[in-house]
Amino acid sequence: MSHLPFRQIHLDYHTSQHIPGVGDQFDVKEFADTLEKARVNSITCFARCHHGLMYFDSEVHPERVHPNLENKNMLVEQIAELHKRGIRVPIYTTVQWDEYTSEHHPEWHVIGEHGGMTAGLYEATFRRTLCVNSPYRAFLKDHLKDMFSQFPVDGLFLDIVKTIDCSCRWCRAGMKEQGLNASDKAARMTYAVEMMKEFKEDLSTFIREHNEECEIFYNQGHISPDTRESLHNYNHLEVESLPSGEWGYGHFPTVVRYARTLGADFMGMTGKFHTSWADMHSFKNQAALEYEIFHMIAMNGKCSIGDQLHPNGKISDDTYDLIGSVYSQVEKKEPWCAGAKAMTDIGVLNPEEFRLTIEHSDQAKVLQGVTRILAEAGHQFDIIDTKATFEDYKLLILADEVEVSAPLAERLEQFTENGGKILATHKSGLNPEGTAFASDLFGVKRVGEAPFSPDFLMPEGMIGQGLRKTEHVMYQKGLQVEALAGSEVLCETYVPYFNRTWEHYCSHMHTPSTEKAGYPGVVQKGNVIYFMHPVFNQYVQNAPLWVKRMVLNAIEGLLPQPTLRHSGPASVIAAVNEQSAENRAVVHLLHYIPESKSDETLIIEDVIPLHELKLSLNMVEKVAKVTCVPEMSVLEHKVVDGRLEFVLPKLNGHQIIELQYA
Repeated sequence: MSHLPFRQIHLDYHTSQHIPGVGDQFDVKEFADTLEKARVNSITCFARCHHGLMYFDSEVHPERVHPNLENKNMLVEQIAELHKRGIRVPIYTTVQWDEYTSEHHPEWHVIGEHGGMTAGLYEATFRRTLCVNSPYRAFLKDHLKDMFSQFPVDGLFLDIVKTIDCSCRWCRAGMKEQGLNASDKAARMTYAVEMMKEFKEDLSTFIREHNEECEIFYNQGHISPDTRESLHNYNHLEVESLPSGEWGYGHFPTVVRYARTLGADFMGMTGKFHTSWADMHSFKNQAALEYEIFHMIAMNGKCSIGDQLHPNGKISDDTYDLIGSVYSQVEKKEPWCAGAKAMTDIGVLNPEEFRLTIEHSDQAKVLQGVTRILAEAGHQFDIIDTKATFEDYKLLILADEVEVSAPLAERLEQFTENGGKILATHKSGLNPEGTAFASDLFGVKRVGEAPFSPDFLMPEGMIGQGLRKTEHVMYQKGLQVEALAGSEVLCETYVPYFNRTWEHYCSHMHTPSTEKAGYPGVVQKGNVIYFMHPVFNQYVQNAPLWVKRMVLNAIEGLLPQPTLRHSGPASVIAAVNEQSAENRAVVHLLHYIPESKSDETLIIEDVIPLHELKLSLNMVEKVAKVTCVPEMSVLEHKVVDGRLEFVLPKLNGHQIIELQYA
């Protein structure tokens, strides 16, 4: 059952010890009034920040109370007043970044293989990571117990909980005890992964012993398959992804489609900042904030907007005017979002399951290529791991780099025998050693790396729909394969005269085609289509339209009746969800365009309306009524060749359409 409120604020308060008069303008009534007016119904407030300083009158660690905090009851007053108004108040505390602890207990630092910290002494940063395998863990428990004794704690946002290579004396002793070679990085990472799982288990057990109702979330800035193994230690997930910051606009659409498959309630998290965290006195354009927030609810998440309170404690009316302009819209749309589940055709296997992925910067970029191509065509899909039920999907995509073990090969074979379809590309399908395909299912035999790069695909037949029948360059090197007996070559790869070297080159870039086929490019065997090139990584690199077109043609051949089609441009994002309790489906349509107006930041400034958008849906249930909500304007609809069809007169940013079942 969903339990998270829809309209959350994450209120940072990382405040230097060198700033005077901290909280001297804090007014708890003004604070709560401003949040209430902005339609906020949950806010994460600070107990302890990355400077290692506390914002309540700690009895256990009085030396850590911010030295210039004017009102020692600031946090207690925030909680009490907000609770009176029915506003949830989870509490923030830092875990692995703490400047005070770094200064007073340098022996608790994460230590690199060369004996150094994660940040230098003279860097303007508190990002000198602490090791939770050290006695620092006992401090954390004392700190949490202190909070539980002083004020009600709805939940804990435990920040900066990262698996990291550490050679501190406690980790080296732990590795020695387990017979691991601490000088080997792979061994250190193996130990770090298991140690962090144990830490979460230990800390969550401790928290629940002292406060059984307290919600728990560990933040590492990304949700990857390693999260699943510790999920029982969480109460929910928060998908931190500030797209105008270091995450970029490609991160959230990908990671959210994985997070939502894990069975936990979740929220997205962006920021009110123009760029990233603590970009003080900046404002995100309203169109950008709308897009980011409406995208969260379209993906069936709740919403969180990051802000930072001024050191003086005075809340910014201007910031909450902006936030309120968006959250007031979310409040009206919530009835069509609560309890909704995605209606998907396609499951994309997550290659992060086969390699350690911690930071958002570690995200498998190939997933962004898959997400862009599928979302730009209106396809409904999840990103899944091998613990998912494959039979929930009509089509599985193994994109570029998904290794296939013998047990996974057996599952895939069973999936296709039961009518499921598979699209595999490049090295996906190879065994973990990368020496051969794990099954004849893929219709090809590995020969080796392609002898030429770039080479060229000659699109024809089904794969070539909408493309000129001539060579199309494929910039990234493919995998040379032979088609097995019973396979059909859908598209040949044509080869150049030679690879470009200092001895053999032609003109400015690559050598042209010899106009001769060299090896298979796209092969089909039964329910499986295989591309020899890394088409999804290629799309991440420079987005050739012909690559997208060929991939979508292959998908259309495997999935002729997708859940949704629309007539809009590739910039439309469409999501189809179902509220079974309400006996209806719900379609979200978004149209906001990030523009490259600067060297550093993608900008969304304007909302560009679309008119007369045609939609066609493959619905199992009979639909009695189609309504734009929350405006409650009814649209005419009809059924043509078994598909529900209707026209949306105008899409102005975000529109929800209710499909009420008969």
